[in-house]
Amino acid sequence: MPTNPYEKMQEDRIFTASKEELTLMLFDGALKFCNQALAAMESKDIAKANTYIMKVQNIILEFQMTLDKQYEVSKYLNSMYDYIYRRLVDANIQKSPEVLIEAKDLIKDLRNTWREAMKIAKVQASSGKAGIWNNEV
Repeated sequence: MPTNPYEKMQEDRIFTASKEELTLMLFDGALKFCNQALAAMESKDIAKANTYIMKVQNIILEFQMTLDKQYEVSKYLNSMYDYIYRRLVDANIQKSPEVLIEAKDLIKDLRNTWREAMKIAKVQASSGKAGIWNNEV
C-alpha cells in the first residue's frame, strides 16, 4: 500500500486504465528503463545497466506473448519485438550504448504509432465508426 500521495495516484492510474492505456504505459516504462540503462552504462555501473535492460526485455516479451494472432499486423509486430529483444540482449552483452539506442528508437517508434492508433480509435468511437478496439477491422 503506497504511503506517498504520488505513488497512490500512480497506483490509481494503473488500476483505472484501459488495456490501450496500459500498453502505452508499458511503452513509456520501456523507454524510461532504456534511458536509465544508458545512464548506468555512462557511469560504468554494469549491474544497474543489466537490471534496466532486463526490465525492458521483460516488457518486450510481454508484448510478444500477448499479441492477438488473429490480425495480420501481429506477424509484423512479432518480428519487430523479436528484433528489439535480440538487440537488447546484444546491448546488454556488449554494454553498447549504440545498440541500446537503436532498440530504444524502435520502441519509441512503436509507442508513437500506438499513441496515434489510440487517438484514431477515440475519434472513430466518438463518431460511431467501428474500429479495432471493438474487434471490428
